Amino acid sequence: MPERPAGDDLVAELEPVAETELNRHLAIAKEWFPHEYVPWTEATNFDGPYEGLAWDPAQSEIDEVGRTALVVNLLTEDNLPSYHRALVAGVGRDSAWGTWVDRWTAEEGRHAIAMRDYLLATRAVDPVSLERERMDHMGRGFTSSAVGDILRTMSYVTFQELATRISHRNTGRHTKDPGCDRLLARIAADENLHMLFYRNVVDAAFNISPDATIAAITDQVVDFQMPGNEVDGYVRRSVSIAMAGIYDLRIHHDEVLAPVLRMWNVWDRNDLSDVGEKSRDDLARFMAELDASATRFEERREARRARDAAAG
Repeated sequence: MPERPAGDDLVAELEPVAETELNRHLAIAKEWFPHEYVPWTEATNFDGPYEGLAWDPAQSEIDEVGRTALVVNLLTEDNLPSYHRALVAGVGRDSAWGTWVDRWTAEEGRHAIAMRDYLLATRAVDPVSLERERMDHMGRGFTSSAVGDILRTMSYVTFQELATRISHRNTGRHTKDPGCDRLLARIAADENLHMLFYRNVVDAAFNISPDATIAAITDQVVDFQMPGNEVDGYVRRSVSIAMAGIYDLRIHHDEVLAPVLRMWNVWDRNDLSDVGEKSRDDLARFMAELDASATRFEERREARRARDAAAG
């Protein structure tokens, strides 16, 4: 069968898959309510018109790294309008695709609502700084090489949803705050269901355009960046998060990329042309380099921890 190009034809051809995945999602997704995850009795007025108490880091037992991860995670969720536009650019608003995009957007919207309410009620983060950063981050928008291309979009969001799930889950554990951990575990469960939708669409795309699909996957693996990378000071913050083991190169390689690539049977496929084989070779080379980089980072991190421990 000749390779078919990605584009509107592929969106239409994959629409039955999107409908199947949408129906599966609706059948298993659990309804939940953000207000039930917020300890409202802990909330007090802040300084301002209600003449409450100004925020102070001592008001929360969550450490600085935990606050950093929480803020980055929340700011990432805040930029939902940009992600919605990016998805629409890839699959449109018609048929099951449009229904899915709207449902996904509604579910993702709960995440920012619940996280912000929790963090403000418990005074876990500086509310003034958080709002200023939200305005700045959303003003930057969202850019990605995947926008406008269904295969690249579906590949990117597969990895991104899984990465976000793990980041939320590990952040919750790191805080040692049972309520925060419970909320982020609930959000992570949503992210996992979203990942399954996109992962299964890409799996189906292999049966239609294997060369184009492996090329899209390779592009997104090689160029992958979390959607919060536009946050001011992201590199510094991501290093702090990685040093704490919340999300690092090893997690990205072992828990995000590798299992998804195995599920797609990337390494054992026999339906690729020479062009597709070239993309797969590029992917394999990158994965090997990433694995080596992850090992080097782990070694540096352990050495630093040893020095810090020795210094008392």
